[in-house]
Amino acid sequence: MTHASVDRQQALDADALPTQAELEAWVDAVLAQHPDEARNELTVRFVDAEESRALNRDYRDKDKPTNVLSFPFECPPGVALPLLGDLVICHPVVLAEARDQDKTAVDHYAHMVIHGTLHLLGYDHLEDDEAEVMEALERDILAGLGIDDPYLTPSPPPRDSDTEDERPDA
Repeated sequence: MTHASVDRQQALDADALPTQAELEAWVDAVLAQHPDEARNELTVRFVDAEESRALNRDYRDKDKPTNVLSFPFECPPGVALPLLGDLVICHPVVLAEARDQDKTAVDHYAHMVIHGTLHLLGYDHLEDDEAEVMEALERDILAGLGIDDPYLTPSPPPRDSDTEDERPDA
């Protein structure tokens, strides 16, 4: 298996960003599922909401920041380079999503890097059947890293036993 080569870029002043070793481990986990893939180099750039919003607006016509953007490398014909492309990850969006979804930031970052890397490999989720394939692969890769299924909704908090049942009558 080819190991990941990640160019880690930090375009904002922030703590709690993934380390080089974490990024490489997450991309390696994706590449392990694709043993015939020769491309192994990518850039992961951590940005603020302003940069994410501008890129999302300019490339996807969506005028808001987003968690991860994937830019696959388009190799010229006849040129063989090991480049997968670039991931741009918006730190404030990832932190907010992790908080809202009751996940650790590191687990959500792992999911975003894996999700984005799968996009660089050509996976998509525009159609339901594509989404099922991509999400199943994400679940498998994350499970191999000891991370829970990111698509499960969290259980409601346990009810206090002294609280009266508020369900409507049947």
